[in-house]
Order: sequence, then structure tokens, then C-alpha cells
Amino acid sequence: MKSVLIIGLGDFGHYLCRDLAALKNEIMIVDQDETAMEDLLDLAADSLIADCTRESVLKKIGVDNFDICFVCISGNFQCSLEITSLLKDLGAKYVVSQVRSEVHAKFLLRNGADEVIHPNRGAAMRAAVKYNNDHVFDYIDLKDGYSIYEISPLKDWVNKSIVSSDIRARHDLYIIGISDVNGHTNFMPDPQTVIHEDDHLMVLAHEGNIERIIRRLK
Repeated sequence: MKSVLIIGLGDFGHYLCRDLAALKNEIMIVDQDETAMEDLLDLAADSLIADCTRESVLKKIGVDNFDICFVCISGNFQCSLEITSLLKDLGAKYVVSQVRSEVHAKFLLRNGADEVIHPNRGAAMRAAVKYNNDHVFDYIDLKDGYSIYEISPLKDWVNKSIVSSDIRARHDLYIIGISDVNGHTNFMPDPQTVIHEDDHLMVLAHEGNIERIIRRLK
């Protein structure tokens, strides 16, 4: 479970809050419009009606206490930029900001954002899964309950080959790629490929099977 601050409750902020809550995270929501948060109050641990462009508001919230801060403001880029910058100035650990264009992304990344997200329904779910666990680096939803995850290896797999770990038979996971510490990716690796501790594994799996692996990675 992570502590998450979500500032701005438009469509993307709503999706993000619901998906993160479903993954059992502790969430605080903030928006200037009380009606924007009404349907989320039962999902959030805390809420606040406030203008987050004011430094005093962010100080009151204690942004440095959250694992991740999301800035989900779509209609006012100036506000998004100000809030992103203030969050970092006040010691926020990790700031993810919603963007609508590559130009906005560049400005936000230069002014405090650790990462940016282009808003849509799929992006909200992808972000929720990714930021829910430090060992999940990316996520692509497919069909019929199957997805591709980029994950750390289990300790049981480290310094063993894919075939000797018996990953496919024991966990019903298909390793379709391995990225090493230098960023080189070996797609469709040979079964004799040895898995290292710092590798990122791209695995194809059904949600029930991957959830068991993710729980062990936490």
C-alpha cells in the first residue's frame, strides 16, 4: 500500500483514484470544486477543497509525506505548472503530472515533474498498476484478462535460466523479453538465458497468475 495525493478530479483524476483505491492504496484527493469529489469520498482516506496553487495549502497538506503526488489538472496548464513546481520545492518525493501535449510535457519535466502522463482511460489504469508496486515498471492491458507486465524477477529466479526456473509450468507466465541494466532488451529469449537480479522481465500472463507474482514482489 502506498500513500497517494491526487490534485485535480476531472475524468483522469477520477479514473486514477478509483483504480488506485481498488489496489488498496491510501489516497488523499484535492480539488477546488466540492462536487468534483463527492462520488469519491468513500474511496479516499482524506479530502480537501482548496486551491493548490497556494503554497500555504500544500504546506498544510504535507506533500513530503506522500509516496507519489499526481497533478491531474487538464484545463489550466499554468496552474498545473505552478503546482508541479511547488510540490517539488516543498519536498514531494515523486511527482507525476497530466499533460495534453509534448510542449506541455517538456515544461513540466523541466519544472519539477518526475514523469508525465497523457490522459485517457487506459493511461489511468496503467498508471495505477505501475505506481502501485515498485517492482512493476510498465503494464499493457490486452484482452480476455491477459496483460503484459514489465517486472523485477522473483528471488527464486535470479541466477537461474528460464528453463531451470520452470517459470512457464509453475506460474503460467510467458517471458517475452528481458531488459538488462544497460537497457538492452532481448526479445523472445532462449530458454537457457540466465536471469539476473537487475533484469526487467516482460511477461505475458493472465491477471490471476500475475497477481500472485506481484504480491510476492512487494
